[in-house]
Amino acid sequence: MTAPFFERLADRIERVDSVVSVGLDADRSRLPDHLAEKDLPRWAFNRRIIDATHEHAACYKPNAAFYEDADGWRSLRETIAYAHGKDVPVLLDAKRADIGNTTRQYAQLLDEVDAITVNPYMGRDSLQPFLDRERKGVFVLCRTSNPGGADLQDLELDSGEAVYERVAALADLWNEHGNVGLVVGATAPDELESIREQVPNLPFLVPGIGAQGGDAEAAVAHGLAELAERDTSVDGTSSGVGVGLVNSSRGIIFAGEDQGEAFAKAAGNAARRLKRRLNQYRNGDA
Repeated sequence: MTAPFFERLADRIERVDSVVSVGLDADRSRLPDHLAEKDLPRWAFNRRIIDATHEHAACYKPNAAFYEDADGWRSLRETIAYAHGKDVPVLLDAKRADIGNTTRQYAQLLDEVDAITVNPYMGRDSLQPFLDRERKGVFVLCRTSNPGGADLQDLELDSGEAVYERVAALADLWNEHGNVGLVVGATAPDELESIREQVPNLPFLVPGIGAQGGDAEAAVAHGLAELAERDTSVDGTSSGVGVGLVNSSRGIIFAGEDQGEAFAKAAGNAARRLKRRLNQYRNGDA
């Protein structure tokens, strides 16, 4: 039987010594010209990116928005299979949720991938089919990296807590199977710290590093969590691996946007640099 997602992620992080999530946002308008003649240019692009970055990637995070057409879904399926062939888990950034049978259909996406992002705005019943997938990861949007996130997420409730704080508390309650994490942006380091204090055991997906200029040190300091009851060492003690993901999309995959056929090598170098940068904070060397 397949191990739960966060256990597999912890093993991957330990094996490659990296918490880097590579966002595969294959924007067709930014793909190298020489790939345009390919049958599936987005798949051709992603394959080369994966070849160049998999040694430094704890996870790949394709965003569904870049694949929502017939050729796009074909490209995404090929991408997922290829990443799995490299033994790298795939987190689909889909931000799904709905009610009734609709959300049950959305949850079937987890047949293809290892984890997914979901939107908590419609409440627990809209997420239950995802939460019930015990061995799949479910990252709940909490405090996002975009400037407009404050429009709703920072609003104060009658209880005195902010909306994002209530979301974190609810996600902690929903974590009955140990498969829930939070999306908390690196562009809001103070909130990142406060949420970590509130929910010490939930792994975070931290976007906003790279093109959005997020705080890498805060992402590492507060984004990683020790998994409860994780015994993987020979003597039965905890491995001590901090579990979480720090994502960069454009900063990696388009690092060589102006370099023609050398684009993949540039992406690999960017992934390596980010891994080293994050590991300085993970290891206390910065």
